[in-house]
Amino acid sequence: MARDLAHGGGPVAVARGLLIDFGGVLTTPLRDALERWCELEGVDYDRLGELLRTSYPVTDPESIVIQIETGRMPVEEFERRLADVFSEGLHHPLEPEGLLDRMGESLELEPRMIEAVRTAHRGGVRTALLSNSWGLHYYPHDLLAELFDEIFISGEVGLRKPEEEIYVLAARGLGLEPPDCVFVDDVEVNLHTAERLGMRPVLHEDPDRTIRELEGLLGVPLDAAR
Repeated sequence: MARDLAHGGGPVAVARGLLIDFGGVLTTPLRDALERWCELEGVDYDRLGELLRTSYPVTDPESIVIQIETGRMPVEEFERRLADVFSEGLHHPLEPEGLLDRMGESLELEPRMIEAVRTAHRGGVRTALLSNSWGLHYYPHDLLAELFDEIFISGEVGLRKPEEEIYVLAARGLGLEPPDCVFVDDVEVNLHTAERLGMRPVLHEDPDRTIRELEGLLGVPLDAAR
């Protein structure tokens, strides 16, 4: 799907901007980290997966995922309510404090993707982070300031993917329009919005494949990142 979405079966003009997600793209896969957390704490991964799957197409303002991602719910309350949801059926309830840290404990930065963004940025591509957040403390702010011209984190701007407004905000924050940009994400539904706006969407599944696609779309050699 990524190839069809990105290329549309024909030649495309070189894009001038790169919008890219954080968790699962600039890091190791989120699924791996969440499966590890579920295994350690005895949580049913299918229940967690269902919560994540149903949180993106909906616009229910009362959704705890939407509230945390738009900065309308404190991290402490989100952890408490998440612990309540996933404690059902367990012999011992989950400890709310530090829950998000434990969920992401095995998550690591993906050096090939980091280097690809750095190389693109140095090559003249305008770059922006476009990330849905469950809190703000886990972002490596010094590194992101080096890689990106602009940073759009949902909890800071009060908008979240897949809302169209945050994509337009990010593109125009770079001084560009959506059709001037490539958008990389590991959540397919987020790519559909990008495509509707005229962006070149790339579904991230593997660093090598994503980097090859970005080379073609941005017109910048990124092979050193592979």
